[in-house]
Amino acid sequence: LNMAEEKVKLISHDGETIEVDKSIACQSVLIKSMLEDSGTEEEIPLPNVKSNILKKIIEYCEHIKDNPPPEIEKPLRSANMHDVVDAWYASFIEVEQEVLFEIILAANYLDIKSLLELACATVASMMKGKTPEQIRQLFHIEKDFTPEEEAQIIAENKWAEESFQAISQLLWSSRY
Repeated sequence: LNMAEEKVKLISHDGETIEVDKSIACQSVLIKSMLEDSGTEEEIPLPNVKSNILKKIIEYCEHIKDNPPPEIEKPLRSANMHDVVDAWYASFIEVEQEVLFEIILAANYLDIKSLLELACATVASMMKGKTPEQIRQLFHIEKDFTPEEEAQIIAENKWAEESFQAISQLLWSSRY
């Protein structure tokens, strides 16, 4: 007789109770250690995770239970996540920017390393090949340097750009 798997009750930031299989919940290192301390009878409060994000994370944890999480090459070989990971992962993480950042915060809090890597790689792919100005616009980042401060920073870090170009040329010429 197949026994039903033990369930765990997770309580989101907004007070919603979500019941999930223990093996799914234990993909989170945080939840796993909480269960080891208190058992599955106790409800587990997750004050840092909204219910919509928790449901999205449970969907991810259910998927990785039977499918190993993707190995993400660094640096990313493409700005398109469909070129970086399998279609399921690329589609899963195609979300609005605000949701993506909430997933990053929740994956970090819940300690789900593979999801944190996937979400951070997605942010990196969004920045790939863009200028600092384009990145500021993309993420709605205020420019907080005066033109003088910016010129000073560029001048102080010119060596880094020159070193990077020199190393790139060396690597490029040694390959071909």
